[in-house]
Amino acid sequence: MTLELDQQATGQDQQSGWPVATPPSSYVISNARVVLADRVTDPASVIIRDGLIAEVVERVLPGDLDAGGRLLLPGLIDVHSDALEKERAPRSNAVLPWDFALTSYEAKLVAAGVTTIFHGAGFQHKAARGTERSPELALELCAAVEAHRTRRIDHRILHRFAIRSEGGAALLRRRLEGLPAGEVPLVSHEDHTPGQGQYADPKVLIKAIIGDGGMERAAAEERVTEILADAARTEPVRDANLAWLGDLARAGRIRLLGHDPDTAAAIDELRDRGATTAEFPTTLEAARRAKDLGLTSVAGAPNVLRGRSHSGNVAAAELIGLGLVDALASDYLPSALLGAVITLVRSGTIGLPAAVRLITAGPAAVAGLSDRGRIAPGLLADLTLVDDMGPGWPQVLTTFKSGADRSRP
Repeated sequence: MTLELDQQATGQDQQSGWPVATPPSSYVISNARVVLADRVTDPASVIIRDGLIAEVVERVLPGDLDAGGRLLLPGLIDVHSDALEKERAPRSNAVLPWDFALTSYEAKLVAAGVTTIFHGAGFQHKAARGTERSPELALELCAAVEAHRTRRIDHRILHRFAIRSEGGAALLRRRLEGLPAGEVPLVSHEDHTPGQGQYADPKVLIKAIIGDGGMERAAAEERVTEILADAARTEPVRDANLAWLGDLARAGRIRLLGHDPDTAAAIDELRDRGATTAEFPTTLEAARRAKDLGLTSVAGAPNVLRGRSHSGNVAAAELIGLGLVDALASDYLPSALLGAVITLVRSGTIGLPAAVRLITAGPAAVAGLSDRGRIAPGLLADLTLVDDMGPGWPQVLTTFKSGADRSRP
């Protein structure tokens, strides 16, 4: 048998013949090598009832879809993606409608195996690499994501907040106060002042400014001097915003992440603020302290693929090899999630089940989502089918998004 889907709602890949997006509520995938939390099965079957995983049977049963011995993964979860910004404005003078950008980007997410994504909404003022950020645009992004209706992806928001931004704080406060009662949003605070965090070496920021805007070195150095002067002026703003976020986090009203922590002291402060996650720790010291204190840590999948940080900070693969990373995020390239997994496995850094956890169960824990991220009875049947049987990089054949997800309207 073949799996019959609602063609009007989901369609079918005419080249491969594989179904795409949301399947029926009950079905059986057979003859799949299932990636469980601790191992990969021999060809097995996964039974789905009412959108939930009912059972993993470790033999080939008659089913609705014969996976042909390919890999079946939990649906990938991306807790930090800024790529929607670029999808909306592929060039600085070519801005597209938000709804088109979401539809276009969604196709790329499905092709990358993603079933849950957190889009970064930047409550900050910044222009880099042709992408503009402002608190007003952040609110537009949030509204567009919440208005988007789809059966393929669970679209969510990561609120990125520059802690020295007074305007960002005002609009983030309005945004958070307007959320439905009981919703606990993800908020990540960041400070890109040179001399700490991502730009501990100010020369790295100077180089980035030269590359982004084509500035002469003297002009870039002057710009960094201006940023440092502005940081001194906004120190009271920073302190007030961190205190506000700490109050919200400790009260359980937000799930707080700290962006680019660089020292053990920064991690201590993050923990005391009520944060749960160190997002992109830039040093081995910070990552080790986060582990010691029980915070989860997120690293960048492109960092794994490239073998190094683009800012000269610690390599993600080094941290992963030491057991100091719980989740990978795409940052700006959704296909990097699966690519990073394959890179880690091929290099012998970790095995396949552990690598897959970095893009499934790990991100679920970061986001506080207990209903997905593993192939286990009772969890959502969010699944990704991957063809790893040919030469080259494995390819996502299709994703399956459960219609039983009750966590979003």
